[in-house]
Amino acid sequence: MNLWIAGARPRTLPSAVVPVAVGTGLAVGEGHPVWWRAALALLVALALQVGVNYANDYSDGVKGTDDERVGPLRLTGSGAKPPKQVLAAAFIAFGVGAVAGLVLAAVTSWWLLLVGAAAIAAGWFYTGGSRPYGYRALGELSVFVFFGLVAVVGTVYVQLEYLPWTAWAAAVPVGLLSCAMLVVNNIRDLDTDSMTGKRTLAVVLGDTVSRVLFTLCLSMPFTIVLGIAIARPWALIALLCAPLTIAPSRRVLHGAQGKELIEVLGETGRVQLVFGALLAVGLAV
Repeated sequence: MNLWIAGARPRTLPSAVVPVAVGTGLAVGEGHPVWWRAALALLVALALQVGVNYANDYSDGVKGTDDERVGPLRLTGSGAKPPKQVLAAAFIAFGVGAVAGLVLAAVTSWWLLLVGAAAIAAGWFYTGGSRPYGYRALGELSVFVFFGLVAVVGTVYVQLEYLPWTAWAAAVPVGLLSCAMLVVNNIRDLDTDSMTGKRTLAVVLGDTVSRVLFTLCLSMPFTIVLGIAIARPWALIALLCAPLTIAPSRRVLHGAQGKELIEVLGETGRVQLVFGALLAVGLAV
């Protein structure tokens, strides 16, 4: 069981929790939270994140991309679990997310099924299939769309059944922080990805520019909060999280490599969680 938990990559789960928390905070602020729908939205987000992680583990493992990896355990690449079992775990996770999403679509709008299908397809084709878009420098764009815009806006919509502009605005910083997680992950794997032909955005941009991009993804959310505060002044409490960005930004800009970037990944996840919690509270007040 410990291997399966490690393979689910717990440090990436803030990317699933934060958008639902922020979207629910906004629904509370609008006066119409629906808690059981929020819980289902969280289940969808977590299931998709775990499904993406297992699918990525399987696809990269069978392609040989994970044969020499610095980062956390990969079940397929390390031989810890048979590829078929990892693939089955991915489909089970996607299935759980699909069922929860079906319930939400049934009580709100059936067009949400198309959004859910697109999210699952994006999760699989990130590194799966014959032409994975994660190998073509599109991973960050997908993360921004699905773990930023779609997750936050979707959480708001299934509770309110309408969309205030603040839902879109709040989704942007959430998406940027999710991108920061992927950017630092790809910086860590830049050398091995280059050797195996995996053209991530870090490979395309190069080491130096990718490190600058990471710091921008980590800092820009605080600027966007200033705009959100026009409608929701209490959103400014999210600025209290800003000091937490100093350590990871400094490490990355000073050339952190290998295992040190794993620590940065954890620090970035902490920024995500604290920022998300504070923004959710600020939107709820």
